[in-house]
Amino acid sequence: MYEQIAAYFKTSGDRFLDMLTEHVQISAGALLIAVFIAVPAGFLCVRFQRAQKPVTLFFGVLRIIPSLAVLLFMLPVMGTGRVPATVALVLLAVPPILTNTAAGLSGTAPFLLETAEGLGMKPGQIWTRVRFPLALPLVFTGIKTAAVEIIASATLAARIGAGGLGDVIFAGIGLLRTDLLLVGGVSVAVLSLSTGFFFGILEKIMVKYK
Repeated sequence: MYEQIAAYFKTSGDRFLDMLTEHVQISAGALLIAVFIAVPAGFLCVRFQRAQKPVTLFFGVLRIIPSLAVLLFMLPVMGTGRVPATVALVLLAVPPILTNTAAGLSGTAPFLLETAEGLGMKPGQIWTRVRFPLALPLVFTGIKTAAVEIIASATLAARIGAGGLGDVIFAGIGLLRTDLLLVGGVSVAVLSLSTGFFFGILEKIMVKYK
């Protein structure tokens, strides 16, 4: 088995790096778009309480839909390739970020808000200097959860022609080659763990008061 894996990297190392790059690009792009959608949406949910329940319910329903079902749903709508895969991954990533952002912003202790008002802070300053900084730990948790989910689900994106490490895994399934399954599966697992570790370090740097 080890000889087969070594032979694969010797003969297809460049192709593996291309697939790894594709996987990272798809995942990073989808995560970035999801953050730009979910964080403002979470703020609007807290700012306008009437919108919070229907919006979180809608994205909560999206979260329980299997990843493969969302990806396959994109086929008749947008065809194959990286764009429909990115859209599907964004839909999967928005719920945890939005939910955690809304929970963090709405969970600010009332006495802190009263203290801020007593110090003469304006509403905008309370949001930027009190609510958002205190909500950052939960927001980072949501982003980290979404990142791991995206990396895992991006593997399935290979089924609609988006490329990535899923190509190795599905090739292994089609050819009944355990070595390819191990190369693809372990690579995705290491990438997921590395991403979680990266966001853990980033959170410690950004949220020094925690």
